Amino acid sequence: MRNVEKCLQYIDILNNSVELKIMKASIVDLRYKTTDILKALDRNESVTVLYHGKVKGIIKPVKEKSQSKVKDHPFFGMRSNAEMSVLEELENLRKSRYDI
Repeated sequence: MRNVEKCLQYIDILNNSVELKIMKASIVDLRYKTTDILKALDRNESVTVLYHGKVKGIIKPVKEKSQSKVKDHPFFGMRSNAEMSVLEELENLRKSRYDI
């Protein structure tokens, strides 16, 4: 067995026909096996952090935000009789509250 497999444990959970992989890592693993933990997060796996064998926390991967345009937001064009363009509506929303 490799050292990584000795230290870092994987648990496969079958939940409603979806397989989730959870990595268990101790505090020492966080220090010495950081690259392996980051690779697991890149694979969208959660990492459970253990301290003296007890769960201290869970590190979850960040969901990437989809790049969408402002013009595609459902707010714009929700009125059928829209007189202003999207850019004009944005400028109107962003203007200061009071005229100075």
